[in-house]
Amino acid sequence: MQYTTTYDSPVGKLLLAADDVGLTGLWLEGEKYYALGLDEEHEAREVPVFDQARQWLDVYFTGREPDFMPPIHMLGTPFQKEVWELLRKIPYGQTTTYGALAGQIAKQRGLERMSAQAVGSAVGHNELSIIVPCHRVVGGNGSLTGYAGGIGKKIALLKLEGAYREEFFVPRHSTAP
Repeated sequence: MQYTTTYDSPVGKLLLAADDVGLTGLWLEGEKYYALGLDEEHEAREVPVFDQARQWLDVYFTGREPDFMPPIHMLGTPFQKEVWELLRKIPYGQTTTYGALAGQIAKQRGLERMSAQAVGSAVGHNELSIIVPCHRVVGGNGSLTGYAGGIGKKIALLKLEGAYREEFFVPRHSTAP
């Protein structure tokens, strides 16, 4: 059974979901894959992990890196989970590229190369926005693309962390809302 609650953040209302293991979802209102991993049968109810998630978000939205992590339960394919684990390793206030992540996956798997587009798809389907920092991934040329939560919110999160750089740009044909 999954449980839900909301959190009012500086980038809009967030929907949080959890099960008995940990946080399973954190979606920005209006995002492309909003509540995609949420069970049809769920209950709006407070559970302890929501208090921990709120504390984490409270610290994060003051512009500081939280020094703890609420329990999380990533639900996805093995490939998605592999990519999401790499997202968790991107340091606060820094960015990486889809290509760099693809290179890391290829190396882990002993492959010559891995598709950056496949990695981008997994990044875009991250169910734990902000906490699993998919907003820290940019195009190799500095393009801000592919953020399911919306480019404006991606920019706001990067600026909050001090990771936004002037050379970043929004492409004419973005895949994000």
